[in-house]
Amino acid sequence: MKNFILAAALLLLASQAHAQFGIKGGINEAVLTGRVGEDATYKTYFHAGIFYEAKLLGPLSIQPEVLYSLQGAQLKGATTTANYTTQLNYVSVPLLLKATLGPVYVEAGPQFSYLVSANENGMIQVRNASGAPLFVSADQTSTSNYKRNDFALVAGVGLKLGSVVRVGGRFVAGLNDINNVQYLVGVNDPQLQNRVFQFYAAFQLPKL
Repeated sequence: MKNFILAAALLLLASQAHAQFGIKGGINEAVLTGRVGEDATYKTYFHAGIFYEAKLLGPLSIQPEVLYSLQGAQLKGATTTANYTTQLNYVSVPLLLKATLGPVYVEAGPQFSYLVSANENGMIQVRNASGAPLFVSADQTSTSNYKRNDFALVAGVGLKLGSVVRVGGRFVAGLNDINNVQYLVGVNDPQLQNRVFQFYAAFQLPKL
């Protein structure tokens, strides 16, 4: 993480003369993949934050961002009656290399995310001592069930609408298992990874 931040700082210092700050926000279509043990489907969340674009050479620029991003999934039991959502609240720092051709740009790079909090909401069916089914609430704060750090690769494309507004989309693929529930092995170990499609609008401030 220290090397990641240092590399970003050096690149920004080298290209301060042609830099722009901006704000952005949009929606997340998020899911948790891997050996989940439940049927996971995409759930709509949101993200918002700031960015800093600094020119490098020719059409190339570098863009670090700081985002507050809500992710997770809608989960249904594959073998039991369960229906609940998992919401993971992250502070994410992507570091993207961009190539711009006219109004169109493509971007790619790594992303580091830190889990601020996690919540689960819904219902799960269990059985009482006599075997009768009961529905109980799955509502809980579940931050300890997930690893705090998440690393991902990001790739996307966008369109500049004039000198201020841009719109775009990107795909965020988590690389590491974020499950932190202890003592699970084999088919019982979910092996969770974040997958997110992001769609956003951004507004650039005047050049420094």
